[in-house]
Amino acid sequence: MFLIGGTASLSIAEDLSLQSNIPIAETIIHRFPDGELYVRIKEKIEKHEILIIQTTYPDENIIELFLLLDACKRANAKKITVIIPYFGYARQDKQFKPGEPISAEALATLICVNADEIITIDPHKEHIKGFFSIPTKSVSAVPALAEYLKNKNIDVVLAPDKGALKRAKDTAKILNCEVDYLEKKRIDGSTIIIKPKQLEVKNKTVAIIDDIISTGGTMAAAITELKKQKAAKVYVACTHGLFAGAAIEKLKKAQCDEIISTETIRSAYSKVKITPVLTSLF
Repeated sequence: MFLIGGTASLSIAEDLSLQSNIPIAETIIHRFPDGELYVRIKEKIEKHEILIIQTTYPDENIIELFLLLDACKRANAKKITVIIPYFGYARQDKQFKPGEPISAEALATLICVNADEIITIDPHKEHIKGFFSIPTKSVSAVPALAEYLKNKNIDVVLAPDKGALKRAKDTAKILNCEVDYLEKKRIDGSTIIIKPKQLEVKNKTVAIIDDIISTGGTMAAAITELKKQKAAKVYVACTHGLFAGAAIEKLKKAQCDEIISTETIRSAYSKVKITPVLTSLF
């Protein structure tokens, strides 16, 4: 068995190799002056099982994955498993308006052309696994995030909405603390209050847990309201830190005490390794 780390997820591949004793296949990946990608697998991988690790975000990393898959297939790999730390386009999981593609399904279909198995980490919706025509499973980053939060003395774990409550409950169970979800309440035509459904947060340390933080607007509004309600500290933690546009500035302006994400998408806030949730699979 060999590991192949795409450039978006090379550090994950290196950690997994160290933890599982699976060697990394030597590859060459670079771009031509016109921006097109060159990929070559130098290792002899014929009749070997291959694990390709590559986040499919942004778009250039999708092309890299397709070329790595094609190279492995042409090299007669015995089995090709793709580990996708962050599955891009997952939020376009249905037709919201006529004439739209179902982008998540389209991407899944193309990956399945040369792959034999898929492993994802916290896909936006579990039904996305059904878009793949090959065996697919997902693993949760919650244990890794909860481990990081253990020394933060968290009193309450909050989900950003009712739909995300299970993730918050799983985290709170590990941290042995209270759990709730945030609810928007309209006071009048121009006033909306965001607060926990049941619990009070005054003088408490709070962690808001989500799968993705993208533009950060909703999360920043929640932090601002929790601070108004006299929360002692507010941490935000997510599996996939997209942090698009001015997201970080919004969270800091809202007086977030710490921004935490895993390494599925690399950034200055990728503080949690996901290798522990992958090593048990191999």
